[in-house]
Amino acid sequence: MPIGISIINLMKPKYPKFTADELTTRIDEYFIYIKGKYRMTKTPPKTEGGKPTRTKVCEREPELATISGLALFLGFSSREVFDDCTRSGKLSETLKRGCLRVQAVYESRLHQHSTSGAIFALKSMGWNEKTETKKPEETSTLKTLSIKIIESGPKPAATEKEVALK
Repeated sequence: MPIGISIINLMKPKYPKFTADELTTRIDEYFIYIKGKYRMTKTPPKTEGGKPTRTKVCEREPELATISGLALFLGFSSREVFDDCTRSGKLSETLKRGCLRVQAVYESRLHQHSTSGAIFALKSMGWNEKTETKKPEETSTLKTLSIKIIESGPKPAATEKEVALK
């Protein structure tokens, strides 16, 4: 590879350049985009003198909200770069708010019949199903349990020879 091309690649920005307002607008546009695109068409009446009916025709199917879809829509080259910018970029708070909107979509799916996909996605985003935390002093206390064996009745036979039929 020529040296000039590698220098140009190094000069490219790691992530898209946005102002806070532009990024907020783009995140809003993503959530509008995933709703799909429809148009209304008129169909001729079935009977003479009847009214034409309007039908909804889908031009682009609706999509589900995803973190990867948000990153692609915003122009990031990879999920790692998106995550890095979310953790430490100057617009990290705005990106975190966009991710929170995606999590809200997953959370709303928990009220539906099949929730396993939403649960998996939320757990991979850091959600924890444990709601109760133990105090450190409760976990370090050891409790001793004493067991006393009480024998009753005849002792069991050790071998078959001890059991004789008379």
